[in-house]
Amino acid sequence: MSGTEVTMNKVESQSRAERAHATRELILTAAERLFAEHGVVAVSNRQVSEAAGQGNNTAVGYHFGTKADLVRAIARKHLAHVEEIRQRMVAGLGTSPGLRDWLDCLVRPVTVHLDEVGSPTWFARFGAQVMTDPTLRPIIIEETRSSPSQVRILAGLNACLTDLPDDVRAERHDMARQLLVHMIAERERALAENTRTPRASWHDAATGLVDALVGLWQAPVSG
Repeated sequence: MSGTEVTMNKVESQSRAERAHATRELILTAAERLFAEHGVVAVSNRQVSEAAGQGNNTAVGYHFGTKADLVRAIARKHLAHVEEIRQRMVAGLGTSPGLRDWLDCLVRPVTVHLDEVGSPTWFARFGAQVMTDPTLRPIIIEETRSSPSQVRILAGLNACLTDLPDDVRAERHDMARQLLVHMIAERERALAENTRTPRASWHDAATGLVDALVGLWQAPVSG
């Protein structure tokens, strides 16, 4: 094979890889929007392919496999950036961070990411939809809890909450997750619909969430 033929083959291979990458990105964006607006179960692979401008209705399966694989790919696309922000925030903590410090590290990376992406975004509503699906919910929980920064944050939170009984702590972890997921999704929805929001910015929304979560964790235990 001549040098020219080798070069042409490399160019063609790169071109195919670039086209495949572009197609994957189109599918990810279309799926994220449709899942966010309609729910994961209600959206078919055919609908995702059509929304992504793909004439082949098997494009989703070809590029991602199952719907669970597609959901995981969407989550990872966003969570990689969220993790970068979290790592920087955790690294910047002082020698003895308190409850509010750890909650800042939990909440703000998500709102900073959404702010940087710019409205309209769909990731928060996508996450809320997935968290209501019992078969797909473990994907999001696994992807978030396995991140190095998240492991440190959860350990830090628990270290600040040693006075809480184990069952109460577990219950409030669930409450905190629900508040975080659905309040961020609600703000995202309002921004997409140009509806008035209680807070003027994502930064202020994060502050309100942290305030609420501090109150939740420090609430008295009855009975």
